[in-house]
Amino acid sequence: MKFDPPLFPAKLIQRYKRFLADVELDDGSVITVHTPNTGSMLGCSSPGLRVWLRDTQNLKRKYRFSWEMSEMVDGVMVGVNTMISNHIVKEAIESGVAAELADYTNIKMEVPYGHERSRIDLLLTNGAGEQCYVEVKNVTARDEQGFTIFPDAVTTRGTKHLRELEAMVQAGHRAVIFYCVQREDTTAFRPADEIDPVYADTLRLVTKNGVEAMAYVAKVAPDEVCLIQPLVIDL
Repeated sequence: MKFDPPLFPAKLIQRYKRFLADVELDDGSVITVHTPNTGSMLGCSSPGLRVWLRDTQNLKRKYRFSWEMSEMVDGVMVGVNTMISNHIVKEAIESGVAAELADYTNIKMEVPYGHERSRIDLLLTNGAGEQCYVEVKNVTARDEQGFTIFPDAVTTRGTKHLRELEAMVQAGHRAVIFYCVQREDTTAFRPADEIDPVYADTLRLVTKNGVEAMAYVAKVAPDEVCLIQPLVIDL
């Protein structure tokens, strides 16, 4: 996914009210920006961090600018916008980067499904009419050992999504939980037992019952975010 125009930098002052943040621009002015992330943004929202903003160019929006990336103290870029992860994964499937899902010819987004009134992020269909349900999760947190982890806060909604995927497998379909890791300083992914043990245990259970877990790492830069390679998953 390309950014046009490219993102521009600022310094984070504070994140608050979940969806808002105050930042200082290079000219010293302070503005409030939209934060498109419902999680805790563990490790990615410390005051003083360099952040990267997108100009939506929408003058009707109350908060015209959107916080897209955080730059860690070691220079690693982390994509914090959970709203674009579906598009990043869709592009990876269409380009063949996500090779495990390359055989599907049709992709629909945000399709209602399941007994718990969910919406599947990506519904894939191949030439034979076979369907694959893909739930995408954006991953930004990293532990001290170098594992990227999910979730970064307790997520009952995420656990519900795992149950819905399991039900699709039981109905005879293929189902995938796809972790879109928007940072490059990692070689493996694991569920965050220390943050949400219920989610972690549910993930292990549904994968035993046929749900496939995939994790891909993204190249993250001010002009583009794109998935580049799979990660080892340690359940």
